[in-house]
Amino acid sequence: MVPIIKKSDEKALLTLMENIPSSQRTKELGILQSELRRAKILTDKKISDKVIQLDSSFEIIDIASGKRLQFMLTFPKNANLAENKLSILSPLGVALIGFQEGQEIEWPLPAGVRKFKIEKVTQAAHVISS
Repeated sequence: MVPIIKKSDEKALLTLMENIPSSQRTKELGILQSELRRAKILTDKKISDKVIQLDSSFEIIDIASGKRLQFMLTFPKNANLAENKLSILSPLGVALIGFQEGQEIEWPLPAGVRKFKIEKVTQAAHVISS
């Protein structure tokens, strides 16, 4: 499966990655770069609301345990697991961006290879000023 990324997220992620000092570069950063290179990039208007994007809220199920998890995918500076805000640079954040509701993904995480089903994806309501 190829991740689907909207153009504005690609631009924001490339800027984020460029600004991370080499001393703070992680394995996940390299994986995210690889995922962006293989991703299908769509205009913001053409991407489905069912695709996990930056600022998306989503619910996933760990297939092995049946445990339901809910998160919002955010930039590292906004991440806070106590508030269910998951960093795009976390192993799970890198695994899920660009995949959509109904898909199952298998991904190596620090606790081992895990398989998740994306149950529900909702997009943040952005205020449009006129």
